[in-house]
Amino acid sequence: MDLGSAGVDPVVKALAEQQAETTIVLDGVTTAEAERATRCIGWSVADVLLHLAQSDEMAIASLTDGFGAAAVDNTGGWGGGTSVDDSVAVMVERERGAPFEEVSNRWRLAAAGLVATLDGMDLSTRVPWVAGNLAARTLATTRMSETWIHTQDIADAIGVDLVPSDRLKLIARLAWRTLPYAFRSSGLTMTGPVAFRLIGPSGERWEFVPDEHVVTTISGSAVDLCAVAARRIDPSETTLVGEGPDVDDVLALVRTYA
Repeated sequence: MDLGSAGVDPVVKALAEQQAETTIVLDGVTTAEAERATRCIGWSVADVLLHLAQSDEMAIASLTDGFGAAAVDNTGGWGGGTSVDDSVAVMVERERGAPFEEVSNRWRLAAAGLVATLDGMDLSTRVPWVAGNLAARTLATTRMSETWIHTQDIADAIGVDLVPSDRLKLIARLAWRTLPYAFRSSGLTMTGPVAFRLIGPSGERWEFVPDEHVVTTISGSAVDLCAVAARRIDPSETTLVGEGPDVDDVLALVRTYA
């Protein structure tokens, strides 16, 4: 994959590096392995990769024409479903079944196109996404996060062990910054500001602390926090601990994808 000048912005660079890891995993996937079930219920390895390709294509459309060319149904609904999860399932269902090599090439093209598009624009630009308007830099972070999540899904399905990287710092920060949105979306109200005090894969301390007085604190492994935010592990099975009134709600609601 040609990463071009992706090093200009740290977030775009991290996205490109995550795509490179994904590419390495995909290079080892056989036709038989492409049909293996993943932890995404009802989706094979090929389906997960198709979803990534579709999502990257949607991101490019958002960045370039505000979804104008990406409406996929004639009712005005995104993806044709009644929720985001329903919509992505509908999109995969509509296009699944292509040879894995074709799906892989489609993702590689979309992934490279996304990096090129981001690398050539003002990342403070507000663009539409499924959860509402957000900065292009935030969209890049969400794409890096989802690519990391689904790369791990594919790797787990084919028996490949991946080593966590410090790119997770961007994902953990995204999870922290979007907590107010997660609470609002669930009809709940945060008691007060939340801090994350985490240990990254290299042993570095990552602290995300608001300017206001902290009411709730979550501490522990950054890898665990990111896995919880990805809905891939239950908080009770991690090293994460907390203090304050919102600990249970934070760990139940934290997420890094729309």
